[in-house]
Amino acid sequence: MAYIGKEPIVGNFQVCDAISVVNGQAAYTLQVSSTNVVPESANHMLVSLNGILQAPVTSFTVSSSTLTFASNLATGDVIDFVILLGNVLDLGTVSDNTIATAKIQDDAITLAKMASGTDGNIISYDASGNPVAIATGSDGQVLTSTGAGSPPAFEALSAGKILQVVEGDLSTKFETNNSSSHQATGLDVDITCSATSSKVFVLTSFQARSTDTNQAHFTIYRDSTNLAGGDVHFVSINSAGGNFNCGVTMQCLDSPSSTSALTYQVYCYHASGGGAYAVLNDSAIAAKITVFEIGA
Repeated sequence: MAYIGKEPIVGNFQVCDAISVVNGQAAYTLQVSSTNVVPESANHMLVSLNGILQAPVTSFTVSSSTLTFASNLATGDVIDFVILLGNVLDLGTVSDNTIATAKIQDDAITLAKMASGTDGNIISYDASGNPVAIATGSDGQVLTSTGAGSPPAFEALSAGKILQVVEGDLSTKFETNNSSSHQATGLDVDITCSATSSKVFVLTSFQARSTDTNQAHFTIYRDSTNLAGGDVHFVSINSAGGNFNCGVTMQCLDSPSSTSALTYQVYCYHASGGGAYAVLNDSAIAAKITVFEIGA
């Protein structure tokens, strides 16, 4: 607000209760509405005695609520008024909703000056653009968008989201001529799922070779369980009387229902035995097995 002339000084102006002079007494208690008051200092007071304004410090002093004149007053003296000015250098109490953004210095608001909140909350904005606290989520939840006009929220992972990916490899050759059971090839990978409801997608890629006329069979195990089922295989290759090389890929979706450490591994065997062999990674080309944990 603009003013003509000097801008008014803001203070806490109070007129003290009337004080009766006591003969031979210099000290008097200051009260407003019968309650003791404490001036800022003698220089923040107007004191009139017998119609004459008194000089602060020289003619009177003040200590706490006690006004003391330089000499004892006598019968007939009149204390006309005592006015307290407050601290005239202060702005006083600021009215509500009067401080605009421009009046606040940049970087002046510290964390200590912010209102207390709840541990883990995040500050966002609502549809009106006002700040709002996002409630603390639970362990394993993620912060997701809830759409335009609504603050984000902590929510459980939706079904089908990939939670982790782990890869294993084998750079050496493996071969077997066992004709009775699957053999572990060493192409394996370990994973620990974050929830029993998770599924595990297994993907393998490697070079394979079969000798003799019978087939080389390949499958995927989870620990001691054949994921193809029983003695069934995911892939079989036939050498047709000689050597047959090819690239092999296998994949399957497993539901382990476990949060313990799991090992997924390629197994194989050759149906003929004797001098015939099933070979994995014959040319020492890197073989891969990759597992993906998928949220339920």
